[in-house]
Amino acid sequence: MTTTPRRPTPTDNQTLPKVLGDFENLTAALDYAARGETGFNFYSARGELALTLPFRELRETAISHALRLSAAGIKPGERIALLAATSPQFLIHFFACQYAGVIPVPMPLPTAFGRREAYVAQIQNQIMSAKPRQAFGPVDFLPLLKEAADIGGLEQLGSYDEIATWPEGRGDVHRARPNDLSYIQYSSGSTRFPTGVCVTHDALMKNCAAMNHAVDNRPGERAVSWLPFFHDMGLVGFMLAVMAGQTSTDYLATEDFARRPLTWLRLMSENRGTMSFSPSFGYELCARRVQTMPEGSVGVDLSSWRIAGIGGEMIKPQVMKLFGETFKPYGFSDKAFCGSYGLAECVLGVSFSRPMTGMTLDHIAKDGLATHRATPLPDDGSHVGRTFVGCGVVIKGHKLEVRDIDDGHVLGEREIGRVFFSGPSVMTGYYNNPGATAEALIDGWLDTGDLGYWLGEQIVIVGRAKDMMIVNGRNVWPQDIEWTVEHMDDMRSGDSAAIVLVDAQGNEKPTILVQCRATKAEERAKLVADVKARVQDAVGILCDVVLVPARSLPKTTSGKLARGKAKTMFEAGEIQSLDAAA
Repeated sequence: MTTTPRRPTPTDNQTLPKVLGDFENLTAALDYAARGETGFNFYSARGELALTLPFRELRETAISHALRLSAAGIKPGERIALLAATSPQFLIHFFACQYAGVIPVPMPLPTAFGRREAYVAQIQNQIMSAKPRQAFGPVDFLPLLKEAADIGGLEQLGSYDEIATWPEGRGDVHRARPNDLSYIQYSSGSTRFPTGVCVTHDALMKNCAAMNHAVDNRPGERAVSWLPFFHDMGLVGFMLAVMAGQTSTDYLATEDFARRPLTWLRLMSENRGTMSFSPSFGYELCARRVQTMPEGSVGVDLSSWRIAGIGGEMIKPQVMKLFGETFKPYGFSDKAFCGSYGLAECVLGVSFSRPMTGMTLDHIAKDGLATHRATPLPDDGSHVGRTFVGCGVVIKGHKLEVRDIDDGHVLGEREIGRVFFSGPSVMTGYYNNPGATAEALIDGWLDTGDLGYWLGEQIVIVGRAKDMMIVNGRNVWPQDIEWTVEHMDDMRSGDSAAIVLVDAQGNEKPTILVQCRATKAEERAKLVADVKARVQDAVGILCDVVLVPARSLPKTTSGKLARGKAKTMFEAGEIQSLDAAA
């Protein structure tokens, strides 16, 4: 690992032909990539190159650490928890586990959680689920990790630096078979009952190859990412898949992006990045920041950006349009927008829009969930319709079906149902959880739990089946309510959570939790009245409105609203309502 700043790794290898992930296992992919000059680069919050890690150095150091793990008596198949910081140390130790046959379990950093107690509880539950023998992380986070590990029964807890001091053993590195586990991935929604996705080498390599083909990862591509390594989109999309395609990648730590989002775009500009992904909120953060700056002051050239991927949450078309309009003067083309759909149970990618075709927008009647039909409507600005974004075509070598919610028969175009996926990327199951596995895997198909419909060759995702609200016998999308609130004056993305509460008489009451920054009673009362009126007008239902403190609604580790968790926390009194006149 190069510890002094120098030039970033080159975009292309001069003599090594590009191979798009068609390898037997993950170490074979790194063995091949290490024959070239490309690699990973780490940048500061101000966009200064801090460290470079060519694939060649990553392989050499990972093998050295793998021999240390083996010499310490850690055997193939055992598990090690790794705090997934955006750092070379995490990458080195993740690949050291691969070369030792040990199964890494990436775990989130405390920066992904609002409260210390919530973080400790999350880590405790993941440790109790995966039962790792050891846990390692950056030295600064060890006190929190120790607090979580005290209940988990770990044999050893230490910093990444400690492993480098262990004696190095002798012998050959482990050669994984295709059906061996590569790692265990805990999804961003895992809370009280975490489910660890078992990812085999074969599933990983098949998904990496399919994703590289989907985005046409060719010579001249360079990736840029601020996505966290503990989330599947960051870990697989912008660490494992890019390496499997020998693609140089420039990293900005997630917490640095949150403070300085435009550094992401400056890296794209200065290094001529061609591929980067983000949930909608990342694009929104950049667009909002630029709107407060003098015109032309950003100083970026985004004309090289070819794949501006959108994933990790429901795609918000208004946000993407805002970003496209804001950065058009800086060379950005809205043809670069690439809608996608994925989940950890399929390693990562399920579908991608074809490169440089832009977003496919579909405006349908809002009663579609109730009628199970995506009836097209003209987008005339009225409140009777809802716009969705196409999530692209299914990846190579895989299949997808939309099935009827009630009887399970396969549906045709524009019929809304439950989405099922099959192919070599599908998980073998949830780790040590046969019950959850049996619910998710049905006759070789994965029940994604998502609702969607076909629009030509593209799949359109409309929401999670478990989040569906039934109000007076009518199915309602909670996102419709939340989007309505978010587009009111002075409201922001993630400011509301639409849930159903049950009163003392057992009656279900549709309720909106709304983050409130106003301190005066009359301002709060006006906000409650405005939200009620706006939702009734736009969605057609009467909702209770509960004002809660700013920044109190929980998010997943990938930044999405954790709607179910918000409901649980509110019912448990962990989120307190503000006094407001109804």
